[in-house]
Amino acid sequence: MNKAILLSVLVVLGLGLFSGCASIKTWPDYERSAENKMAVIQEKIGDGLKTGALTPDQAQAFLTTLKGIRSDYTVLRDKRVYRDEWDNLNRRLDLLEDEIDRAMTRTSRMEEPRNGNRIAALQRRIDDLRYSRRVSSREEAEYQSRLDIIRRDYLRMTDEGRYTEREERSDISHRLDLLEADLDRIR
Repeated sequence: MNKAILLSVLVVLGLGLFSGCASIKTWPDYERSAENKMAVIQEKIGDGLKTGALTPDQAQAFLTTLKGIRSDYTVLRDKRVYRDEWDNLNRRLDLLEDEIDRAMTRTSRMEEPRNGNRIAALQRRIDDLRYSRRVSSREEAEYQSRLDIIRRDYLRMTDEGRYTEREERSDISHRLDLLEADLDRIR
């Protein structure tokens, strides 16, 4: 009788431990999504400031909030965590983006798609290629690596305030054009 109780307790504990371990893992798609959202938000703040849709005080407040979210992102990146933590971070980014949209009273004219939006669109295309298996895993990894490098350079430039320079924007745009052209050849 005692052996049966002990065995059933061990089975329950083992299943509990297994289910707990299965839910803690790394979430690369959530990480990329957060990176894309941060890039888009950073660019929206810069555009709002340039066009006058945001005051310098508003822009500074949004940048401070974004910096806090970015530090939380750095803590989560490449770590084994529950998915809820990434959901919470992405929800905070969505709320910040909504606040920025509400704060911008007039719209800025769109001469070309912003690089942050282009990065997000290219990420979706690469993800689609991965899921549809239209390219080899080696090719997909190469495209993903190129986009990750561009995204990291873009985020570094925007953090350092250098992205307002025309040469920096055109360099990122040119690199995105090259990656986009390579992806267009696949279709």
